[in-house]
Amino acid sequence: MVDKDLILAKAGSVKRHLNRVFEKRNTDLRTFLKDIDIQESILFNIQMAVQNCIDIAAHIISDEGFGVPGSTNEMFYLLEENGYLDNEITEKMVKAVGLRNLVVHEYSKIDLDRIFEVAQKDIADLNEYLKSIFNKLGLADK
Repeated sequence: MVDKDLILAKAGSVKRHLNRVFEKRNTDLRTFLKDIDIQESILFNIQMAVQNCIDIAAHIISDEGFGVPGSTNEMFYLLEENGYLDNEITEKMVKAVGLRNLVVHEYSKIDLDRIFEVAQKDIADLNEYLKSIFNKLGLADK
């Protein structure tokens, strides 16, 4: 059985990190590209928000006995297969994990133009993810 209190706590962390992104993103691209403090704050908070979404997925998969995912991305496909997510949200979360991996592991130079775009628009995908999880778990009023 899924520990709903744990899900709510992790979701609270996601929302706190998203709020930090929302606070820091209110700038233009030119300012963003010149201000390393804004860049680092946004990067860190995106990383942490996505990590907490991954933690939620891992907890559900473990508690529900959905199997052992071969990768982080596979976690979201398992949630989709079991009715927690639709395909659109699954694909958005896979992209979010890819971005998180770039930030965490510094696989390549970070595209700051893309980070700015994520902070302005794509970051809302994490709220869609939480809404889907909450709906499936009967937490829609939280």
